[in-house]
Amino acid sequence: MSELKRTPLRDWHAAHGGRLVDFAGWEMPVQYRSILEEHKAVRRTAGLFDVSHMGEVDVRGPDAAKFLNHLVTNDVAKLFPGRVLYSPMCYPSGGVVDDLLVYLRGPEDFFLCINAGNIDKDLAWIREHAAKFAVTVTDRSADYALLALQGPQAAAIVQSLTGAKLGLVKYYHFIEGTVAGVHCLISRTGYTGEDGFELYHAAGDATTLADALLAAGQPYGLELAGLGARDSLRLEAGYPLYGHEITAEVSPLAAGLGWTVKLDKGADFIGRDALVAEKENGSRRKVVFFKTGDRRIVRAETPVLGPGGAEVGRVVSGTLSPMLNEAIGSALVQADAAPQPFDAAQGRPLTVDIRGTKLNLQIVKPPFVELKKH
Repeated sequence: MSELKRTPLRDWHAAHGGRLVDFAGWEMPVQYRSILEEHKAVRRTAGLFDVSHMGEVDVRGPDAAKFLNHLVTNDVAKLFPGRVLYSPMCYPSGGVVDDLLVYLRGPEDFFLCINAGNIDKDLAWIREHAAKFAVTVTDRSADYALLALQGPQAAAIVQSLTGAKLGLVKYYHFIEGTVAGVHCLISRTGYTGEDGFELYHAAGDATTLADALLAAGQPYGLELAGLGARDSLRLEAGYPLYGHEITAEVSPLAAGLGWTVKLDKGADFIGRDALVAEKENGSRRKVVFFKTGDRRIVRAETPVLGPGGAEVGRVVSGTLSPMLNEAIGSALVQADAAPQPFDAAQGRPLTVDIRGTKLNLQIVKPPFVELKKH
C-alpha cells in the first residue's frame, strides 16, 4: 500500500486531537471533538479547516485567457483582476473532468484550485489541451498550504490579524496581503455556504498561520473542523462533490449546474457539442436533493425506488443534517421519475428502503438551511 501524503499541518492536527484518516490518498483530520459540534460552530460562529491537500496550478502566457475559456464551461472572459470563477471542465462527452476555481491575478496570469483526489488527472488533462496554446502550466500544489476559515465570525477573526480591508472584498473576489505576518492570497470563497475566507500561503508558513488563527478565534468560539463537517456543511448548502453529484458520467446540466455552462460565450469549449444536445433533448438523468423526516442516514449507493417499486436511481450523497436533525442527501434518478421540489403532492413519490423501513424522499431545492452570506 502506498504511503499517505501529508499536508504541512499533519503533526499540528495530531497535536490538537484530530482523528486522522485516509482521504483521497492524504492523511487528513476527519474530526476533532465531534462532527456535530464542528458543523454547528461553522453555522453559528466559525470553523477552521486545513484544505492544503487541494491542488494549485499557475496558467500563464499570451493565450492564458483563451485557453482557459476553451477548457472550462463557464465564461473566463468575464473575469477581471481580483475576481474568482467557479466552473466545471468537461470531457467531449459532457461528463465532468473536475470542478475548479479560476483566479485572475493579472493580464496573462491565472491561478487554478483543483480537487485533491484529481490533481494528477487534472494536470494531465490541462497540459494535453494547453499544448495548442501559448501558455505555460505549472503545478504549484507542493508550494502552497491552504486554510479555510468559515462562519459568521470568520471575517472578524481574519480582520483582527490583517491590515487589509476585508469589508471591500466581495464574495468570489480576492486580494493579496498579510495575515498574522504571513503573505496570503485572501479569497472570499468556501465550501460551506457561510461567509469566510480561504488563505493560500507558502507551505512553510502553515503552522504559524494556523496557530495565529486559532488563538485569534478563541474569543469568537472558533472550532477546529475536519472533513466530516466539511462534507455535511457542503451537502446542507447543496454544493456538489466530485465523484458524487458530478462525475465523468454526470454532466453539469444533469447535476443542476446549468448556470455554470455558458453555451453562448463565444468560445468553443470542450464538451460544448454534447451539452448543446443535452440542453435541447433534456438530460436522461438528474440530480435531486432530498430530506426524509427521519434521522437514519441514507447512504450513497442506496437504490431509489419509484411509485411501483422499480429502481429509478441511486443515492449519491447522504448524511445527517445537524441543523435539521434529519437525514438529507442527493440522488441521481431518471429524469422522468424526478418530482419537482415543493410540488405539494410530490407528484411521483420516490422512496428508499433502510433496513426494511420504507422512507419517502421529500424533494428539496437546496440549500437545506438558510445561509447568511454577506
